[in-house]
Amino acid sequence: MLVLSRKKNESIVINNDIKIVVVEIRGDKVRLGVEAPREVPVHRREVYDAIQRAAAEEGSSIESDSPIES
Repeated sequence: MLVLSRKKNESIVINNDIKIVVVEIRGDKVRLGVEAPREVPVHRREVYDAIQRAAAEEGSSIESDSPIES
């Protein structure tokens, strides 16, 4: 896992078309802004996990180029 340090209003760029910005830092919470093309799904981890569970219950799977590991 690549670990990066960023301050408020600093950002990182992924694959030239996804930008993640640190919007706010308050105590132990960090708010992130994500700018990505509409066709790129962006979910919080717990939402992603729920989608995966629902898909597994239906007997299907969500296509992913690189599955996220816990």
